Amino acid sequence: MVVQTERDDATWYECETCGLLFDEKSDATEHEKHCDGSDPSYIQ
Repeated sequence: MVVQTERDDATWYECETCGLLFDEKSDATEHEKHCDGSDPSYIQ
C-alpha cells in the first residue's frame, strides 16, 4: 500500500513494503506492484 507523507514542505508517497519515497503517486503505485520487500537493486 502506498502511504502519503509530508516531508520538507512537500508531499511524498511511500512504499510501505520497502520505504522508498516517490514524488508522484502513480510512480509509487507502479513500483509497489513489483516490490518484493528486498533492498532496491540500485542501492549498493
